[in-house]
Amino acid sequence: MYDVSKDFRKFYKNCVVLQSEKQQNLRDKKDLNIKRLEDGLDLYNQEHDTHYAIAEKRVQGSMAMATVVQNDSNDYDIDVAIVFDQNNIGDLSPLQARRLVCKALEKKCGQFKVTPECKTNCVRIQYADGYHVDFAVYRRFREEGSSEYSYEHSGGSKWTARDPAAITKWFQDEVKDNGTELRQVVRLSKMFCKSRNGWVNMPGGLIQSVLCDEVFASEYSRIDEIFYHTMLNVRDRLQESTEVYNPTDPDISLLTAQNHYDKMDNWLSRLNDKLEKLSVLESDDCTYKEAVAAWETFFNHSFWSELGTSLCECASIQKSVFSDTEEYIEDLVSINDCYNVDIKCQVEANGIRKQFLSRFLEAYPQFYKLIPHGMKLHFEAVTDVPNPDAIWWKVRNVGEIAERKNDIRGQIEKKWWNYKTENTLFGGPHFVECYVIKNGECVAMKRISVHIGEASV
Repeated sequence: MYDVSKDFRKFYKNCVVLQSEKQQNLRDKKDLNIKRLEDGLDLYNQEHDTHYAIAEKRVQGSMAMATVVQNDSNDYDIDVAIVFDQNNIGDLSPLQARRLVCKALEKKCGQFKVTPECKTNCVRIQYADGYHVDFAVYRRFREEGSSEYSYEHSGGSKWTARDPAAITKWFQDEVKDNGTELRQVVRLSKMFCKSRNGWVNMPGGLIQSVLCDEVFASEYSRIDEIFYHTMLNVRDRLQESTEVYNPTDPDISLLTAQNHYDKMDNWLSRLNDKLEKLSVLESDDCTYKEAVAAWETFFNHSFWSELGTSLCECASIQKSVFSDTEEYIEDLVSINDCYNVDIKCQVEANGIRKQFLSRFLEAYPQFYKLIPHGMKLHFEAVTDVPNPDAIWWKVRNVGEIAERKNDIRGQIEKKWWNYKTENTLFGGPHFVECYVIKNGECVAMKRISVHIGEASV
């Protein structure tokens, strides 16, 4: 198979994976709306003399599985499990439980053009820019003699047994067994299913994740080969059967309506069509231009069309001058972003006392809101996680200067303390992230941008 793995990795990193700043935006929206729900629930309790209280909150879906991909319409969904104790919500029906959450949100979402909507499986907050937050409502209880909770989801008209953490744990375990390439394949598959505006009736991320895992082409080493052969395997599997079962409960189908089966048929039809265009990759006389054109046809993305020139071909084979060693937290531990963490940044230099960054930038307008060279940056993580096991850090240098100096960094430092000190060595847009680790999970994370200018102190 023709090797375009270098370009493929670049496509995945730059065009498929959602940028870290947008991921932080999603987390911020999640945190903000959980706070709205909690505050709204307090008001509801005061008005109705009730005592409803959230027992657990857990991110689920693509955010928890770290399979979110870019899209031009900003149609990003954030799924949050809201769990009540059964003895707290009493004999509320599933619909009544969803309506309770909806009414609580309404008290704090008056500025939204669209009021919170009570849907069949969740309560949705819709943003004007395309984002939406889905609150899935659960109740928990302990069976007699058990120390573990059982969970039920308020979907439809009846409470249904479902653990909000089960699917995420299943996927994380599969990634551990198969390698991080499995997550990459899932993201690439989702990118393909979103590649045309007219493809509105395609299967969701969970179904794609289950099938990609089931037929994952682990015998290959290059990511372009792994993805290509996994898609071939998915096509063959769908030709045999379009049925898909819950990996945590094989007796339950993930296809619960005729529309779901229609989506599987659409997926099969479109894979059949576009995979045929990729067959040129297996030809012994395939050229770079033909390979790029084939992937452009498959993904329908400008990245590939822009590569289809002779100049780009030369650039493609030119050895990179920098080493991209960036690591991603989702490849190291499971994500359960249920707590909060903030990063406080202070700066100091010879002749300049230690002070918070915002105050420094206000006091020295001559730097045009940029941090000059020759300063020390002191980062401190402040979190509400009780007794965290560790706090890890990542520093990422971005831009032409960082690449020229071969100092883009991005490795995750497994520190055990809540502070980190860096020096401002060269200009460019950089960022720092911290991850709070507890019981083998990342339970809180935060990103802060650091913009360094050309001036010196």
